[in-house]
Amino acid sequence: MKKRKSKTNDPQKLKLGLPKGSLQEAALDKMAKAGFRVQVSSRSYVPYVDDEELEIRLIRAQEISRYVEHGYLDAGITGHDWIMENGSKVVEIGEFLFAKSTRRPTRWVLAVPENSKIHSVKDLQGKRIATEVVNLTRKWLRKNGVKAEVEFSWGATEVKAHELVDAIVEVTETGASLRANNLRIVETLLSSTPRLIANETAWKDDWKRQKIETLALLLRGALEAETKVGLKMNIKETDLDHLLRTLPALRNPTISQLSLPGWVAVETIIDEHVVREIIPVLKASGAEGIIEYPLNKVVY
Repeated sequence: MKKRKSKTNDPQKLKLGLPKGSLQEAALDKMAKAGFRVQVSSRSYVPYVDDEELEIRLIRAQEISRYVEHGYLDAGITGHDWIMENGSKVVEIGEFLFAKSTRRPTRWVLAVPENSKIHSVKDLQGKRIATEVVNLTRKWLRKNGVKAEVEFSWGATEVKAHELVDAIVEVTETGASLRANNLRIVETLLSSTPRLIANETAWKDDWKRQKIETLALLLRGALEAETKVGLKMNIKETDLDHLLRTLPALRNPTISQLSLPGWVAVETIIDEHVVREIIPVLKASGAEGIIEYPLNKVVY
């Protein structure tokens, strides 16, 4: 990418917000796999990144969309839920699934104690609900024609469900924490995944847009590579057709001649979870020197 210099010969910079807190480790890990090494120091609120065209800020995911909307940040990674909660007007560049414990979306759910008489949104009429996503919850109640009191929860929301409020709206990935607190999920309000977003003005700037699109491409490639591996093997040319017919996953491999006459090298990319099934079949089909190797990025 051609760098555009300012009058002071400093490179133009893109200000990028990354989520601080529970998603911080996952975000920094994905940035590293995308090729950007970010180091966080207790001595500075500005993390180091090995790209002179980037400035990183660690900010709570709840706030990133507001700072992007108002232009303090050019771009950021935050949850779809917080974009909706804040009502932020931003450009959504892409969806990136890197939740804390699974690759599934997180969910904001209505939860009540196991013995509660609340079984649907209609049963919330006149009740009190505690949640961190007050705006989302109020919009959901209005959509369903229900009037209820919604109060902001500063934390420990699961505990409040048993003593202080009638129900809670809480975020979950697997539901395990809610079950551990003897809570029952009634309904899902919203499913959410991390999104790369951009400020509307920054997105109209050619240099910043190209930088953001490059970041999105590399992040997407890093995420795609997490579920795949590369395979290399040697096989006799006479066995190659049979190999390709019996293994649909290898229909479009890279095939190259070896120095040994009558032999070829085959290289392909497959889903990691099927490797344990494919390798024995490869061996039975005549493949030798089978090598499995990890991938950093897969870009289509």
